[in-house]
Amino acid sequence: MGNNARGTMRNGNVNNGRMATRANVNRPLPGRQVTLHGGGSAVIRPNGQIRTINRNGMQINRGINGNRVVVSTHNGARVVTTGRNSGYVQRAYVTRGNRAYVSRTVVVNHVTYTRVYRSYSYGGYCCYYGYHPAYYYAPAYYGWAYNPWPAPVYYGWGWRASPWYGYYGGYFAPYPTYPSAAFWLTDYLIAANLQAAYEARASARAAAAESNNGGGDQQQTQDSGNDNSAANSGPVTLTPEVKEAIAEEVKAQLAAQQAAAQQTSSSDAQQQGSNSNASQEVPAALDPARHTFIVAGDLTVASEGQECQLTAGDVIKRTSDDPDDDRKVTATVSASKKSDCAVGREIAIGVDDLQEMHNKFEEQLDNGMKDLSSKQGQNGLPKAPETKTVPSDVPPPPPDNNAAKTLEEQQAAADQTESQAVKEAFSQGS
Repeated sequence: MGNNARGTMRNGNVNNGRMATRANVNRPLPGRQVTLHGGGSAVIRPNGQIRTINRNGMQINRGINGNRVVVSTHNGARVVTTGRNSGYVQRAYVTRGNRAYVSRTVVVNHVTYTRVYRSYSYGGYCCYYGYHPAYYYAPAYYGWAYNPWPAPVYYGWGWRASPWYGYYGGYFAPYPTYPSAAFWLTDYLIAANLQAAYEARASARAAAAESNNGGGDQQQTQDSGNDNSAANSGPVTLTPEVKEAIAEEVKAQLAAQQAAAQQTSSSDAQQQGSNSNASQEVPAALDPARHTFIVAGDLTVASEGQECQLTAGDVIKRTSDDPDDDRKVTATVSASKKSDCAVGREIAIGVDDLQEMHNKFEEQLDNGMKDLSSKQGQNGLPKAPETKTVPSDVPPPPPDNNAAKTLEEQQAAADQTESQAVKEAFSQGS
């Protein structure tokens, strides 16, 4: 037998092994599906908790900790609610060459802002959405953030009095000194996600209290099994190795932004980029050069026929590049908080979920660069060059003034749909 034949067999065995592993990780979850009398269907977990409801164009997804995500389309707009007073309304925006862009009016705890995303197809699927910056800095500023500083810098964040910091003190500790801005930005990103996790937990408890008093959002009253009250005890969970992996992702993104800033400064290059074949681009979620992702919100994932929970600030590493038929890839948990998916556990995760994690990563990195530009030259930070910004080729539009109302209406409709579906589903027996 020739070497090529033996190589083919070996590669076949490897591929078959990977496919078998992925199939095992993403094997069907226990539960039962019921057809609802009023149309649509629901999936119920073995413990009686609703997992999903599909009815009248509305999809309701319940995490094992009770969090709820509702998705629907109204008048061409994609409406996604992620909790009380939180979510976004996405609409078609502009087209540049063969690139289509959408705008999202985001609402978080009554704060509204707009972001732009580029939509594109890949591997026969449409559409993925990639974050598009509103502005760029001069290339020199990105280089300053990427490269080592003249000497390591001590920086006091002032987090000690913050409730989230004390709560997650056993999970995360900032670097004692910073050899470059990339490591400063790494701590900034982790802190932003942990603060979001703390606020989401507080909102979930408030929703549970409201539900106990007769309000909506029915299943928030269930015990989530995700109490991190002991998160500030024991050794720090987010290890130096994991933080180093995040720092490498930060450096890679800074390099990508520097290249984009250089391209933006050239009208010819910008025009050439606008006319390139966007459908051939690999989404960041599947980019072989990117593997580490910071979880940006509550997410329930599958793992060998079971479910476990991820929350903002957990860290995962993608271990496969090719999605399965459910558009999921495998990943391992690199760092997690108490009662979240255990470290080292292999999970199946949707490519769309990974893409949203990366989008949030880019958005938070932009916020961090803005914060750093306002603080450079102060409190021990070295002075940075050229921190002025220039608008990107597709700046965001004004916010949709009706977005908050649209999200509130969808949340109320979801309350009613879920209440009716729960009654119908359980009237059919267990």
